[in-house]
Parts: sequence; C-alpha cells; structure tokens
Amino acid sequence: PRTPPEPQCTFLNPVAYGADPWVVREGATYYMIQSRDDALWVSRSARLTEAHRSPVRVWAAPDTGWNRSNVWAPELHRIGDRWYVYYAAGRAGPPYIHQRSGVLESVGGDPAGPYVDRGMLDTGDEVASLAENRWAIDVNVARIGGETYATWSGWERDAGTDRTPQHLYIARMSNPWTIGTARVRLSSPTEGWERGTELDLQEGPTFLQRGGQTFIVYSTRESWLPAYRLGMLRLKAGADPLDPASWTKTGPVFAGTEQVHGAGHASFTVSPDGTESWIVYHSKTSAAPGWDRVIRMQEFGWNSDGSPSFGAPVPRGQALPVPSGECPA
Repeated sequence: PRTPPEPQCTFLNPVAYGADPWVVREGATYYMIQSRDDALWVSRSARLTEAHRSPVRVWAAPDTGWNRSNVWAPELHRIGDRWYVYYAAGRAGPPYIHQRSGVLESVGGDPAGPYVDRGMLDTGDEVASLAENRWAIDVNVARIGGETYATWSGWERDAGTDRTPQHLYIARMSNPWTIGTARVRLSSPTEGWERGTELDLQEGPTFLQRGGQTFIVYSTRESWLPAYRLGMLRLKAGADPLDPASWTKTGPVFAGTEQVHGAGHASFTVSPDGTESWIVYHSKTSAAPGWDRVIRMQEFGWNSDGSPSFGAPVPRGQALPVPSGECPA
C-alpha cells in the first residue's frame, strides 16, 4: 500500500479557473459555491486552498420562468439552521437587461441541498409588489444591530441596454427570502478611481465585519477590463445602515498590477485555526477585454483603525504559505 502524500505547506495562485468565488467556513469545513452552465455547484474541503475541488450540482435553472438563463454570482449563507443561496438570473440575454435576484432555501442543514426555490427578491422601489421590480445582481446579507440587511448592485430604472450605470442599494429584510423595506441607493460610482472608460458601475458588494465594525467591500470599474478593482464603504459607529450619510467611502483598497489584471469580486474568510484573515477573489487571465477569469486567494491584515489592509495581489508563480492550520505541525 502507498503512503498518502503529506499536505503541501505552500500554494500558488491562481488556484483554479472561475469567477465570482464565494467561500464560507462552517465549523472545520470550507464551502465554495459557483455558477456554471446555468446551474449552481457547491464544493467542500477542510483546506481553504482546495475548497474549489469536487463540486456537486445543487440546483439547475428551470426551463421556463424569470430565472431560466444567465445564472450569475451565487452566494451561500447560513441563517439559523438553514442555508440560503442568493443568485442572479434572467429570462434572456445578451443583452443582459432582465437580470433579477432570487433565493433558495435548504430543506435541511446541508449546504449541498436539497433546496427549495423561494422565488424572486423584491429589489425595486416598493415592496408591495414585484411589478415594479428592478434589475439587481450580487445580493449579500449580514446582521447589523440585531437586524438582517441586504445589499446589492442595481439600476435606477429599467433600460434597453446592459451598458447602464450600476449603483449599490441596501434594504432591511423581514426574513431571509423577503426584502422588508424599499431600497435605498447607498453609493454611486462618482469618484475618479471608480469612473470607468466604457461604463460606470459598482457591483459585488460584500459585508465584512470585525470588532464591532461593518464595512462593505465592492467592485468597481468595468469587470471585463484590467482596471477592475475594489472600493470600500465604512459604517459609522451606531449609525443607521439605511442612511447613505452613515457610510464613508475609500478606495481603491485593492487593485490589479502589471502581473495581475482586474482584481475584484471578493469574499472573505479565516484560516482553519481562526488566526488569519483571507480574501478570495478573481482576476482576468490577460489584459485583453473579456471575462476569462481565475480564482486567487491570499492573507490580508488590519489597520490600527480597524479597517482591512488588503495589500497588493500576489503574482503568479510566487509561493505562499497555506492558511494557518492547513500545514501539519
């Protein structure tokens, strides 16, 4: 019998092909969810650097309905004793003018499902009816002050072109599958470092919380160009999350280099022993326009004021130590 190989104590970026990586840690296990072929796939591993391996399909788009195609950027969240998947989809495209956001709920406590479809989220200006719903992608949720809030990227109004400016919105939720308040436009791409050459957008917002502080890290500039990057909103202590004046903007907080193009759409987790913070994100495979992307990850630190310090993307070929707790002592 062969002796199993010892786990590697270093790794190289990129770790896999793919885009919009979402990783969540539950107990001693990392779960990654991704979209492919209009379906959702969940993989699991005790090692963060291998969280992308052996995915299992947990849901496929129906043949008919509002969510029958263009399944994008799913996120996996545990709320109570159930798992919820927030995702974007549409009924046709390109052009991608029909994108809306939906939610799935696990039947039990397994993130690999099975799941039931809880339907479309109300991401419009009213919550009484889906009739006035609006284009929305990249829904992310978090608890702030005992309440659950959702943030996402959306349009002000419907349009006939997908080259339409995208803004960040926020609303309070009444339960994991229901938006309970009318949306509030939280942020727009107004700063010079987030204004694009072809389109102004903000997308992929992700709540990041530590030490009683709440941040929203988001992507800005065009996702198909090398200037794609991350910006950040910071919630003032004790302030109302639904008031745009409660948030301050800084950026870019993470951007590509000559070696790493278009760094963005991040999720965040910790090392197996809980001592390190890690960012998992995607980048482009080249500086040429397009959506051919790969998944990367690296450790990040924290500033003295409690804000995250992401540094610069580590280039291809540079060996990195695996997250603390992955390598045998």
